Amino acid sequence: MSGITISIEKTSNPAIIKFEASSFLTRHNSYEFKNIDDAKDSLLAQQLFYLPFVKTIFISGNFIAIERYNIVEWSDVQDEVAEQIQTYINEGKEVISETATPKKVVPVTIYAESTPNPTVMKFVANKKIIDRMLEFKSIDETKYAPLAQALFHFPFIKEVFLDKNYISITKYDMVEWNDITMEIREFIRNYIQEGKEVISEDIPVEQKEKIELSEESFEALDDISKEIVNILDEYIKPAVASDGGNIMFDSYDPVSKVVKVVLQGACSGCPSSTMTLKSGIENTLKSLLKGHVNEVVAING
Repeated sequence: MSGITISIEKTSNPAIIKFEASSFLTRHNSYEFKNIDDAKDSLLAQQLFYLPFVKTIFISGNFIAIERYNIVEWSDVQDEVAEQIQTYINEGKEVISETATPKKVVPVTIYAESTPNPTVMKFVANKKIIDRMLEFKSIDETKYAPLAQALFHFPFIKEVFLDKNYISITKYDMVEWNDITMEIREFIRNYIQEGKEVISEDIPVEQKEKIELSEESFEALDDISKEIVNILDEYIKPAVASDGGNIMFDSYDPVSKVVKVVLQGACSGCPSSTMTLKSGIENTLKSLLKGHVNEVVAING
């Protein structure tokens, strides 16, 4: 290998960073190393374990994920680690020995979970299937999302919402969940178990960021808007996610003191979303930002 570049990708776990390579490092197998003795089949992993903050190393496909101990912050060391990995790979050294034993694959299980929205069912996996949330309103939007595209071939599926370990599916009224839940559940389980691509590596950055506020957009907000975003992230989103949906900040008007939010996934079009909005979200923002919020208005995603 030569000319390989390494990019740094955050994960949902602040202790874990992914170092993504511009080419595949392994083919079809994944490897996990808990310590330097564990890493006898990877000289690169052995070298990384000499860094005192490295706790666990996971190598799969085109990335190396590293979990750190809390003695450092990733922001202080991630560039040096990326450079060390990139240098090693570009020297043509072997990443994984051909005799290495792949990490045992855990069978995929999927269970269906009802949501407050009767047209939406949440299908939860026992493993992470995506790094960030993405929503698709039609098959036309799924060019870079093979799993969502495949799901839209079912004539009764209206919308698809993916989060870290679950998929919320909105159906048309033409069918009942009792008639289709098992079929969808098995389809998703087989798709993931077979290792098929969920999200294409070629997905544009703007589509990746479509559902989450980018760091640049956040920094451009006024102070009250930033506080609103932080409150939504800390107090509201976890509860909304448990129901198979998402809430995203849209705007704040400092004159009228009206907050606009976007409801997505199971929350979009949910009969109980108005009550949730008024009794939960609005009251929380009014309580924590006294005098700055008069009303919260929802926009269905």
